[in-house]
Formats: sequence, structure tokens, C-alpha cells
Amino acid sequence: MVNAVFGIALSGGGHRGLAHAGILKFLEEEGISPSVISGTSAGAIVGTMYAIGKTPEEILELFQSVSFFNWNYITTKKAGLFDIDRLEIYLDRELGNRTIGELDKQVYISATDMQRGKLKIFGKDTIAKKAVLASCAFPAVFSPVVLDGVIYSDGGMLNNFPVNTIQGHCDYLIGSNVNPVVETSAENLKTIKSITLRSFEIMMNNNTHLHKNLCDWYLEPADLTKYFTFETSKAKMKEIFDIGYLEAKSTFSTFEDILK
Repeated sequence: MVNAVFGIALSGGGHRGLAHAGILKFLEEEGISPSVISGTSAGAIVGTMYAIGKTPEEILELFQSVSFFNWNYITTKKAGLFDIDRLEIYLDRELGNRTIGELDKQVYISATDMQRGKLKIFGKDTIAKKAVLASCAFPAVFSPVVLDGVIYSDGGMLNNFPVNTIQGHCDYLIGSNVNPVVETSAENLKTIKSITLRSFEIMMNNNTHLHKNLCDWYLEPADLTKYFTFETSKAKMKEIFDIGYLEAKSTFSTFEDILK
């Protein structure tokens, strides 16, 4: 394991993405620091913040303090229910005009090119904050992001679990998927919000399972089904963080066997 390169793929999932931060906390306690990271949507936020030296606890504080996904901030003037400006303000403060290639770790951020209908993996010369914003532009919820004249939306539409992006770039590949899909009742599918989120969950899950077998260690915390994609409670955000930590702790022995 000496000098081994660890990679981690972080799925999209709104506030459920805080489970990624909990997993990263456990990895640090075990002396494992992934140097290759791929992320989509919330995974792109967590991965990029981790790549500039933010601790998992600081990433939790970020989600608790910035209203990325707040249904109270509705806009009728753009192509989304609400704007992504609040996240942009934070990212600008933390990242400035740093490019992806200038981050402290090797980071791959993906988004969906709405004009070509294809997945975009942003290059090293792309401004990191712009790539993250594009990756997070959840369809119909956030306004799309225009970057270099191209309209982008959430990368989760085409690859919500970007494991294949870093396949071959690391010795050990860890996959964190925060979107377990279970059966739900008709009572839970009566609003535009619930239908939109459920549709996206199903679509994301379809391309997720194509990639999980590529992982040396695959994590999918089942307890995350108790939480919404967009949470506003700080207490629930902390619970999600802890769920990620405990999932990593309880399943680490399977990964340890591979490392021996």
C-alpha cells in the first residue's frame, strides 16, 4: 500500500452528498487521502472543496451555511425554479479564478452539454468554480450554466456516478453513491417537487449501477433513503454526514482485505 494512489468517485445527490464528506473523514482517520477525485453535482462540490484543503467538517459547515438548494428562493426569470447565485458567491470566495489544474489534487468534474446532448468532462484549464456550477445545475430546479458559450446542466443526467472517469488513474478506486433507490408510496408522489426529484433519482440510479462493479470499495448508505435530496435542517445535514462516516467504518474491513 506504500505510495499507492487512491481515487474516489463521488455521486451527485444534493444534501445527501454530505455523506461523501463523512466517508472522507473516516478515510483520513485510516491514513487514506484520495489524490484522484471525480465528482458530479454535489459530489463535485465536496470533491473540489476537499481538493483545496477543506476538512470534511468544514465541508459540512459549508452545506449548513450556504442555501444551495432552498426552495424558498424561487425565480421566474430564468430557465430554472431558482438561481444558483448563492453557491456561486461562496465558490468565488473559496476558489477565485483557480483552474481545475491548479487544485491540490487531480479532479475530474462532469456536466451535461445541453446543446449536444453529451457528457462533458472539464479540462485542466477550465475555471474550477464554473465547472462546479455547471455540474450542479439540476434540471428545472437550477438555471443552466453557460460556459464558453455552451449551456450546461447537471452531470447526473448522463453519469451521476463518474467511476469510469478515473478508472486507470489510480491503484485503488473507491465509489461513494448517495442515491439508494427504494420503492415509495403513491402518497409520496403528489407534487411537482416530488415527481421531479423521484424522476431524477430513477434516472441517476440507472447509470449508477453500470459502474459500481468497477470499484474496489463501493459504498451506498441505505439509511440515506430517509432524507430528501434537498434538506434545509442543519441537524439532518449532520445526520447525513454521520451516516457516511458510519457506512465507511462498518464496511472498511472488505477494503482492508484488498489492501493486504
